[in-house]
Amino acid sequence: MDFKQELSAYFKENCLLNEPMSRHTTYLTGGAAEAYVYPSTSEEWSFVLKLARTENVPLRIIGFGSNILVGGKGVGGIVCSTKHMNHVAVKGNRVTAQAGVALDKVCELASRAGLAGMEKLSGIPGSIGGAVYMNAGAFGQETFDCLEYVEVIDYDGRPATLLKENLPHSYRHVEGIENYIVLGAGFSLEKKDFASLVESRNAVLHKRIEKQPLDFPSAGSVFKRPVGDYASRLIDEAGLRGLSIGGAKVSEKHAGFIVNFNHATPEDIKNLMDEVKRQVKEKSGIELELEQILWGEFEL
Repeated sequence: MDFKQELSAYFKENCLLNEPMSRHTTYLTGGAAEAYVYPSTSEEWSFVLKLARTENVPLRIIGFGSNILVGGKGVGGIVCSTKHMNHVAVKGNRVTAQAGVALDKVCELASRAGLAGMEKLSGIPGSIGGAVYMNAGAFGQETFDCLEYVEVIDYDGRPATLLKENLPHSYRHVEGIENYIVLGAGFSLEKKDFASLVESRNAVLHKRIEKQPLDFPSAGSVFKRPVGDYASRLIDEAGLRGLSIGGAKVSEKHAGFIVNFNHATPEDIKNLMDEVKRQVKEKSGIELELEQILWGEFEL
């Protein structure tokens, strides 16, 4: 049996072969994954990890696919989705959530429970696993601000609990997290007035609707914020708002976003990323750094 047959036999309906990644990323484009599975227990994760190691096949982890661009040639090996890991609980001033829970759902539950510290992360379209992995943030608040610990499993199948203080982190970066798969996280929040938190959350959601191009598929901010500046301002200053390649376009509403406005291929989006980087560097001398993650091969 090859690894795909073994996965099918073990995961049954929770294993999809030659699965288009356009169904699993917010860009709504991308080639096929050789095998796409939904592990949810530590036993299932151990099985996948051991199989990938034994068969020497690549292994990738995906949450909501809200920060990933998959190439048109797709990805070989195994893609593991955390979407079936969706348990969340609020107890006292703590919130615990599995990796596949929507970050926004945790923000909503915390606000409604009168717990402060995550309300400005409302509306970020990712999972808890993805948010922890890249220290997602918005409006001056970051995932790690209230994080207490992360439940992980390493690529040898060994589970562990990592405390925040043992995870060096900075803007959109967590050192060493790439050596683990995030299975869940615990947050310690502050008691606050429920009404003011809900109001604050609603204001953040309203700002997102007002400023971000939510009417077209995208994957959020394309580039990291350069020190002392904003990627969107530099892109704007370079006159690139509305620039398009194929079906991909720099959003007219927010220059920090690339949108799939007309059946964009992954290559349209990738070429536009490269062109924006080139022109911003040429006009400002600043090298923009990609915040989004590129998977697989892109058609030449």
